Amino acid sequence: MTVMLADGRPMPRLGLGTWPMDDNEARQAVTHAVSLGYRLIDTAAAYGNEAGVGAAVAQAGVPREDLFVTTKLRGSHHGYDAAMRGFEESRVRLGLDYVDLFLIHWPLPDRDLYADTWRAFVHLREQGLARSIGVSNFTPAQIERLAGETGEWPVVNQVELHPGFAQDDLRAWHAGHGIVTESWSPLGAGSDLLGEPAVADVAVAHGRTPAQVVLRWHLQLGAVPIPKSGDPDRMRQNFEVFDFSLSEEEMTRLGGLNGGRIGGDPDTHVEL
Repeated sequence: MTVMLADGRPMPRLGLGTWPMDDNEARQAVTHAVSLGYRLIDTAAAYGNEAGVGAAVAQAGVPREDLFVTTKLRGSHHGYDAAMRGFEESRVRLGLDYVDLFLIHWPLPDRDLYADTWRAFVHLREQGLARSIGVSNFTPAQIERLAGETGEWPVVNQVELHPGFAQDDLRAWHAGHGIVTESWSPLGAGSDLLGEPAVADVAVAHGRTPAQVVLRWHLQLGAVPIPKSGDPDRMRQNFEVFDFSLSEEEMTRLGGLNGGRIGGDPDTHVEL
């Protein structure tokens, strides 16, 4: 199952997140995930596990072109030249000739370098080193600035998204501009989302786990969730979400849960 990006490249509909695994944990998790059928793997320079992810990819036993590897540029490498160096450092740690998707991890508007950073991303794509380019945790205004200054739109915006923080307006804006919404913390890590009565009721109705119905909610929204798990059983369960559907009423009920943002605010977040 894939979604077509605006640049014409297919992206798997569900992936494995690797924060906050170390190299060894990431290597083991990615190896097992690939054996289960996962093809989208998400990491970042700031996670400190790119080498582990790369080792698993090298030993995956599937063709490299069948895997979709995403990594992200850390804040210390904003700016054109620094972004070019940051990408090369990530590529070497991963041990890859190219990455499938390269994202600006946070906009860091206080530094005001994300537009220059984006110019480097465009160059990396033109060189074939980053097959697709996008952003993470960006607002519409920040994305419009990128497009206004370079003429190039990101194909993905990876953002915090889960029931209780459904980001309706942002998702609609993405859809209107051909941008795929990718969901980090799709299960509401650090919250009691999976214990919500509404989630439990829907899970019982379908004979599924709470995590499975929440991931199905993401898929039916058109988003690409990247749940993190190092547990083999949970990884398997998280991947078994393509053979059932939620009703419109169930989708509305889950999307209407009370909650809020768990992570940083794109307008104020300060990254390492």
